[in-house]
Amino acid sequence: MKYPHDAAPRRVLSRIGVLAALLIAFAFAAATPVAAAEEREAPADDGSVDLIERYGNAAQELMNQGMEYLGIRYRFGGNSPATGLDCSGLVQNVFRNALGLDLPRTAREMARLGDKVGLQDLKPGDLVFFNTMRRTFSHVGIYMGEGRFLHAPASGGRVRLDEIGERYWSQRFNGARRLLPDADAMLPR
Repeated sequence: MKYPHDAAPRRVLSRIGVLAALLIAFAFAAATPVAAAEEREAPADDGSVDLIERYGNAAQELMNQGMEYLGIRYRFGGNSPATGLDCSGLVQNVFRNALGLDLPRTAREMARLGDKVGLQDLKPGDLVFFNTMRRTFSHVGIYMGEGRFLHAPASGGRVRLDEIGERYWSQRFNGARRLLPDADAMLPR
């Protein structure tokens, strides 16, 4: 196929220009999150800093995503913010949207994942479990740091933060699980 006088070089230059523009756009998009992260204030030192530095902000992403659910109404069996969430539906949504992880549907199934963690060793992003229905692991929340956890409490309630040390919760605490890698396991030996 023959091209009119300058058509072939123009097409080639046009394609090179498009490719150059795409490469510049990709480079800018890749650099932008780093610049934005540098501009943010450093988070409070509640144990989350170590996790954030080591896991590409996974713990911070969980906390940020979780806070977006505050005030959503409780609905037994609910798994959609639009119609309401129960405790495990909340945890599923937060982990899926923050980290792309699909967790099992029930608190009991979630309690089988990850590594066991003691109350004194909790870090932001850990799952915390409670006996609220006269059976172990009947309620789940996400530890947010500073003694607080995010959860969808019960009928008539809304997603909220509560103190894990409150009498009601401390008496019903069943344990915790860490799904994010442990910092010590990631250190070079």
